[in-house]
Amino acid sequence: MRNKKSWIAALLILGVLAVAFFWGGNTPKGPVSQGGSEAQSVNESGPSPAAVKPSGQENGGPADSAGPIGDKASEADKKEASETQETKAASEAQAEKPADKEKSADSDHKKPEEPVAKGDDQSSAAKEQGKETKPAPTKTEPKPAVPAEPKKDKYLTDPVPEGKPKPVEWQDIKVNKNKSLTVTLSVSAKTILNNMDLFNKDKLEVLPKDGVIYKTKTVTFYEGESVFDVLLREMKTSKIHMEFEMTPIYNSNYIEGIHNLYEFDCGELSGWMYKVNGWFPNYGSSRYMLKDGDVVEWLYTCDLGRDIGGGMAATGEKK
Repeated sequence: MRNKKSWIAALLILGVLAVAFFWGGNTPKGPVSQGGSEAQSVNESGPSPAAVKPSGQENGGPADSAGPIGDKASEADKKEASETQETKAASEAQAEKPADKEKSADSDHKKPEEPVAKGDDQSSAAKEQGKETKPAPTKTEPKPAVPAEPKKDKYLTDPVPEGKPKPVEWQDIKVNKNKSLTVTLSVSAKTILNNMDLFNKDKLEVLPKDGVIYKTKTVTFYEGESVFDVLLREMKTSKIHMEFEMTPIYNSNYIEGIHNLYEFDCGELSGWMYKVNGWFPNYGSSRYMLKDGDVVEWLYTCDLGRDIGGGMAATGEKK
């Protein structure tokens, strides 16, 4: 027990000696100390760190021979001075006018545009570029001109092909019976012979064996008469049946039947058509004014004119 107390006493003595040695023997002399109150008074109210001599100068040593404590104090003073300057700069920045702050912010950092998706941004840029550089399609990229539909006359007649006689309104023409002219006329229903499967069998007795109803013949007509006028007179003279009807919308008489052969007697596409000098006019026979020497043919069709070379005569061209 005594030995243990002796050891403890010895250790305490050694500790006190060690503290006394490090506390008093190695500490440099002068006003600056490690974290002491004197060091704080220098920083707060005393002269600037540059005016305080390092401990080495008190002993006559060179200025750059300051020990670790002097270096640490100098670094602390510098750091505090730097923080003081930063605080001052921050205060000055806050004191700036709002307009100056905004101007400065605008000059230093351009305000970014609202975030847009990459794809949308490119699309928007493309659209804006298109608006600026690409002219209106109607100016630089006109659509191909679509041909206007030919204008029909008041009787729904399409324009007559170039070089063909234009229709004449019969009510406006005065027939000159003092001037006789000639025309060649014929009436035929030969096409029915090639379509007997479509023909109305009740009409077999009125169908000529060769299909010819009026053989080709040169007849006289008067100046101003129409194709219809000549047909009507010759059928009456030859005692051949003929039925017709005036169609005001077309301003012409429509031939329904000749020699008791009517439209639709040989199918739903059958009926009578006429041609003059090899051309199927696209208007009614009452509106075609004859000239001396014309050749007129009345033909029965079983297929809207396709079986007699006339098609539908829609264009006025020979088919």
